[in-house]
Amino acid sequence: MPAGYSGTPLPKKLGIVAGTVFAVRHPPEGFDVTLGDLPPEAVWRTQVRRGIDVAIAFHTRRRRLVREWPQLTAAVAPNGTVWVAWPKRSSGVATDITEDVLRDELLPTGWVDNKVCAIDETWSGLRFALRRELRP
Repeated sequence: MPAGYSGTPLPKKLGIVAGTVFAVRHPPEGFDVTLGDLPPEAVWRTQVRRGIDVAIAFHTRRRRLVREWPQLTAAVAPNGTVWVAWPKRSSGVATDITEDVLRDELLPTGWVDNKVCAIDETWSGLRFALRRELRP
């Protein structure tokens, strides 16, 4: 699969490196193809459960994201990250999520955004990590 605008393979953009354990919630159809080849020993779990390094959650509705956020963050290791993907305006996909909405809803939970990326032509992603002072 092409690496997109930046030329960087999508797994690398998302922080999926050799040995990473990750889970994807609500992936769009064909996301496995979009993601492409995984690094050696990377593990794609089918369910979001404790012990993952990276969670990737695709959302089109603010309410659902806010409802599911505690489960996502509880599953991620203290130094792990959560990517929230939402449809770009240009995609034509109905959504009430924007980058500002993500910050308004999620920053007060103790998580901070630290990277944005284009996942594909439809989806953008914003990465969140637990604030350093809140990590065990």
